[in-house]
Amino acid sequence: MPSASTSTGPQDEAKRIVFDDPHGAAANMQEAEVTRVRALRGAWRWTLVVATAATILLCINQQFSLRFFIGYTQLNTEYFYLLIALMLPFTFLIFPGTERAPLDRIPWYDLVLFVATFAAALMLMSNVRKAAEAGWEFGGAPNSVIAAGLVMWVMLMEALRRTGGWSLLLSVLPFTVYPLFAESSWLGPFRGTQSTLEQATAYHVLSGESLLGIPIQAFADTVIGFLVFGTALMMTGAGKFFINLAFALCGTFRGGAAKVCIFASGLLGMMSGSIISNVLTAGTMTIPVMKKSGFRASYAGAIEACASTGAVLAPPVMGATAFVIAQFLNVSYADVALAAIIPAALYYVGLFMQVDAYAARHGLKGIPRAELPRIMDTIKDGWYYVFVIALLIVMLLYFKRESHAPFYATALLLVLNQFFSKDTRWTFATIGKFLEVNGRTFVELVGILAGCGLLIGAFSMTGVVSSLANDLLHIAGDNAFLLLGMCALTSLILGLGLTTTACYIFLAILVAPALEKLGLNRMAVHMFIFYWGMLSSITPPVAIASFAAAGIAGSPAMKTGWESMWVGSIIYFIPFFFVLNPALVLQGPSPYLAGLGLMGLAAFGTLFICGGIQGYQPFVGDLRGAGALEWPIRVLLVIGGFVVATPGGGIMPLSQMQVTLLGLAILAPTALLALVLVRRQTIVPDGLRAP
Repeated sequence: MPSASTSTGPQDEAKRIVFDDPHGAAANMQEAEVTRVRALRGAWRWTLVVATAATILLCINQQFSLRFFIGYTQLNTEYFYLLIALMLPFTFLIFPGTERAPLDRIPWYDLVLFVATFAAALMLMSNVRKAAEAGWEFGGAPNSVIAAGLVMWVMLMEALRRTGGWSLLLSVLPFTVYPLFAESSWLGPFRGTQSTLEQATAYHVLSGESLLGIPIQAFADTVIGFLVFGTALMMTGAGKFFINLAFALCGTFRGGAAKVCIFASGLLGMMSGSIISNVLTAGTMTIPVMKKSGFRASYAGAIEACASTGAVLAPPVMGATAFVIAQFLNVSYADVALAAIIPAALYYVGLFMQVDAYAARHGLKGIPRAELPRIMDTIKDGWYYVFVIALLIVMLLYFKRESHAPFYATALLLVLNQFFSKDTRWTFATIGKFLEVNGRTFVELVGILAGCGLLIGAFSMTGVVSSLANDLLHIAGDNAFLLLGMCALTSLILGLGLTTTACYIFLAILVAPALEKLGLNRMAVHMFIFYWGMLSSITPPVAIASFAAAGIAGSPAMKTGWESMWVGSIIYFIPFFFVLNPALVLQGPSPYLAGLGLMGLAAFGTLFICGGIQGYQPFVGDLRGAGALEWPIRVLLVIGGFVVATPGGGIMPLSQMQVTLLGLAILAPTALLALVLVRRQTIVPDGLRAP
């Protein structure tokens, strides 16, 4: 576990907190939900390193049109299959097939699967150009290609099981074979065009709508570059810089340790886009300090879980799902990153308000300035990270070069690190570890994304999506609120068993078209699905982020999960806000002005929502002073805050002015009554009571 070092100033004897790099040389940027993995050694490790280097070079060649292959222009489909051939076979070496499979050696059957996958990928790659010319994806493919396709289909399902678990396999497999019996009467609204085994296989492995569809395209075009950048950032010591900066800026505030956790996890998450790695790196630093400051263990774990969950919500580097959204909507990744700014800001503002109210109610103080890192020392040690991140943002938002931006930013980072850092200067061993860490991440993502791509292919083959959208609209009676509620519940349930990306793909195919037919903004609809699918990270019974944080905090897992829902409750509301008014995702007429106005209203409403949830309202005081009326007042504060934060107009029957006035009509008398009651009675905070 990373440790904190201390130093003593000449004028005082207080021990100053200065954290070491939480990632270290053995950083693993995987967002693994399957933690039982095999560490490759010897020749196999170097094979993975070489394959990863080749993957990165192929991506650079494709994105920058460097023409590594002299006299030969590579098709996109050939490029995709090369990546699959290089990465997918390692799934069977890194992820054991069963709980009893050995971790210290590679069984013979995994080697067989490795060879079979590699051979099938090479066979399909060598024929995909002919397939495009002759239209083999619609029929007429040679038997050898069909055989290779069947092998690839089976290997993809096994890779999906190993990387995402049985729940993901059982959710995806029935739909991949669904075209084989699509005309069966018992399917009802899912009835579609049926295909033979040969037709389905050819379409799955040769068309640009299935295996080679949106998920793999997103991985090949943009995800690789951003994963490389995130890994390089962490392996040059950015984790230490961000955490020390958070302590220096926020540590002295009321409940400062928790606010540091939110700020540090937000900064780290913005660069990694990974929930679990965020918990396991930032959490090892922040959770012990929160417990020492007076936060109970389960609450400290919940704060870290919620703060780390924002990793996939906050630009510029969001999770892999954000890149898939860009491919689905056929927009640049910069557009998705821009759309995420206000929702992410509202989420973190809500967390800050929750923590502030909790700290005030329980009398929790900040960390003495003498114990915190010095701001100037922290900036002096890591100033060049600011330049690197600025370059990334400018290239993303101004030049719109999302496929190039992470490579330029990585190059600048490595040059500056070699010149200005003594502690994290790279050696040949570091490069090998860097490639290994990236390789393991690539392998896991390819296993999940390629398998989930078959979902899209199955529905594309049968043509059932359009009719299903009409059926959903019929069931909901064209009621947008009912359909949104159905979508939210379905997203949450699917998210309990699927990865965020798989859940998003599933619902983007099945539910999004129905919501779009109601006239809702496409970006808002897809972000709505994305947010609700991601909520499983803090929602029991799965709550992987909460359980990971509970392990560090030493608290009961389920209790930490329920507390995470309580602390992060604002995130359950935010998706409805931006669907009701897409200005919150910077869409529509005058989006920036309207978005800022709505953000202000939402933040104001959130202040009262958090006050009601935590039982301490800023500018009023501890609501226990209201005596028997405490809980009615808290409920009214939450309701009034929610009404104020809710955008009006659009599909809402009330205008923005009417909604705001209604919310204020609830809040004003409630807050005034609370103020009068609280002023009459002085409450001793929990944290100051005698044991």
